[in-house]
Amino acid sequence: MRQSATQLPLASRATGLVGSVIDSSTSLLARQEHDVVSFAMGSPAAEAVPTDVLGEINAAVLARHDAYLYAATEGDPALRSAVLAMLDGTGEATTEERLTITSGGMQGIDLACKLFVDPGDLVVVESPTYTNGSATVMSYGGEVLEAPMDDDGLVVELLPDLVARAGRTPTAIYTIPNFQNPSGTTLSLRRREALLEIAREWGAMIIDDDPYGLLRFAGDEVAGLRELSDGDPLVFSVRTFSKLLAPGLRVGWVDAAPELGQLLINAKQAMDTCTNLPAQRLVAAFLDGGHLADHLARLRPEYRARKEAMQDALAEHLGDVATWTDPDGGFFLWVTLPDDVDTQQLFPAALAEGVAYIPGSSFSPGGRFPNTLRLCFASTTPARTDVGIRRLRRAIDAARG
Repeated sequence: MRQSATQLPLASRATGLVGSVIDSSTSLLARQEHDVVSFAMGSPAAEAVPTDVLGEINAAVLARHDAYLYAATEGDPALRSAVLAMLDGTGEATTEERLTITSGGMQGIDLACKLFVDPGDLVVVESPTYTNGSATVMSYGGEVLEAPMDDDGLVVELLPDLVARAGRTPTAIYTIPNFQNPSGTTLSLRRREALLEIAREWGAMIIDDDPYGLLRFAGDEVAGLRELSDGDPLVFSVRTFSKLLAPGLRVGWVDAAPELGQLLINAKQAMDTCTNLPAQRLVAAFLDGGHLADHLARLRPEYRARKEAMQDALAEHLGDVATWTDPDGGFFLWVTLPDDVDTQQLFPAALAEGVAYIPGSSFSPGGRFPNTLRLCFASTTPARTDVGIRRLRRAIDAARG
């Protein structure tokens, strides 16, 4: 007789496992038989991946017999050296003992929560925030405290009152400081400095998740938390090549205090032993060949053009019913619709019309922002974007009667 999941001897943590609406959209869209313009996944466009260069590198790198063996848990020496060289001379410059190669940025977040979050611990998250980040906190039994945002990012000055009402200080603060997912906003320099000060006062870890920092296409650079903190051990920096190069490679890194090095190795060995070695070698060769600078120089103006095309389409088709953010980089626009539109309820009708997005309530553990949605502008051409926004307007009009 087959047992149901509720009859199995599940660990108590299993009830805290929250799936990702974003990641699940990949399977959902694959099942559709009609044309769908997808603004759902936060992914580079397929044509933005430098497949020609990667293909040329691939033949030479993967022809070696040792390319398919286990790698050192902390990362293959070739990639570690390449990342250190890439960061040298920047505000992100680091040292070998601070660097651990990960299986994408998500593993970096998971490692941070594994090391710093106990069941019942309070963790501050931006509201709205990246669903997979808050889900990882909850998977380790952490209790999330949603903190508001505005055009300058996380409203740090409200944190003392929020924490006082919670009755205990947080063990960690999870933030996406540059071109935040999903809002697209950037944390101001003043607030970055204030965040570091308050984290030191509380003894709280800052989980600094920055997948988009190198994708600035407008505005002035803002010094990062890693740079401003001057290596403070309370800053745990999570980085990835998923948005810069190719998400399917699943290669990233964390920059953390040297005293965490062995703990990170121990934690990672209990997850996957090592990051995929062929992918590490491929990324290392791409960096060593000097391809990243040219690649980013092509991406930045293209993403700016795609953002502006989406804003133009929104102005034409939704300008009378919606407002949206204006990021200086990254992938996302955060769109606010009238209060009588619930974007979770709207989604099936929008999908039937041939357009997909992520409802705003997905980015809040408490289900806030029911009349908002996130659109990824990076993955569609201007022409496809216009088609998708037209379809979205039809769905909205039908839902509003």
